[in-house]
Amino acid sequence: MGRHTRARIDLLALRHNYALARRQSGSAKAMAVVKADGYGHGLEPVARALSDQADRFAVACLEEAERLREAGIRQPIVLLQGFHDDADVTACAKLELEPVIHSDHQVAALESAGQAVTVWLKVNTGMNRLGFAPAAVEAVVQRLRAIAGVTLKGMVTHYACADDRNDPMTDHQNRLFNELSSRYPELEFSAANSAGHFRVDSPRFHWTRPGIMLYGASPMIVESAAELGLRAVMSLESRITAIRTLQPGESVGYGATWRAERPTPMGIVSIGYGDGYPRHAPTGTPLWVAGARACTLGRVSMDMLAVDLTTAPHARPGDSVELWGAHVPVDEVARCADTIGYELLTGVTARVPRVYDNEISGQ
Repeated sequence: MGRHTRARIDLLALRHNYALARRQSGSAKAMAVVKADGYGHGLEPVARALSDQADRFAVACLEEAERLREAGIRQPIVLLQGFHDDADVTACAKLELEPVIHSDHQVAALESAGQAVTVWLKVNTGMNRLGFAPAAVEAVVQRLRAIAGVTLKGMVTHYACADDRNDPMTDHQNRLFNELSSRYPELEFSAANSAGHFRVDSPRFHWTRPGIMLYGASPMIVESAAELGLRAVMSLESRITAIRTLQPGESVGYGATWRAERPTPMGIVSIGYGDGYPRHAPTGTPLWVAGARACTLGRVSMDMLAVDLTTAPHARPGDSVELWGAHVPVDEVARCADTIGYELLTGVTARVPRVYDNEISGQ
């Protein structure tokens, strides 16, 4: 069993969250975004768990799509960054992938490849990372439609500020994208990321792209995951390996950044930044110990961290610790560490085994 540090993945919670995304999508369909190894939850198990629900999957790159095909996923797969090398057009055709085209060099590669490929066109409505300006779309559409074998499926854009209901950027982006959808009624359009599912003022178009919400973290800056109806999918777990009482004036950990002001029962937990727990999580970051809420003490080490057991005086070596999950939301830990739940979930390292609960028979 080793040190009992693991990421427990609740696949029924994942399916619940996808079903919620479908309901929030209205008449649109939802392509499940499983990039970054299923946001740290395991690409193949996540995709298989959703294979009877999702009409499409979306990943960041060719390598992820190849893994999905090897795992038996037959649904269309959208490459959100398209292809990175001209030679990859052949792989897209062979594997029936749908690259998102965002740059002139990709259009030129399609013109030279002579392959039958279905593509999406990325439109830059304000995110200013990838995509063609709305004024350039018509010329690009004409180039794509002139390429033998290339089928233009639709257009995508990406919201920059949908997590903030008070930011006017989303309305601006929607106006630009609405104009294009009216101009090209024969195409399918996709704009809503996870946050877009919870914006009643945002159109859903034809496809939404739920990502972080599938894994039970909140895509909004105010509402919690629980308030949005989402369930935590990953529980990062370990156990107490040792307990001692620190006397007033004694410290724990590198740098002696925390010192006891009173006799303090302290446990050492066998997990650290080598497992993906954030090193910069300060004293007071919450966790769940032996059925009680507690908090960290001092600096996080590579393989260990300290916990104040004042609120869990019954704890003993071997007792379970939840670093985040059903009792302590990953978003709460992220706020303490001055980051976001996305980074914590995707940052759990490979040495942490993923254990899958509630696997669906036949998936």
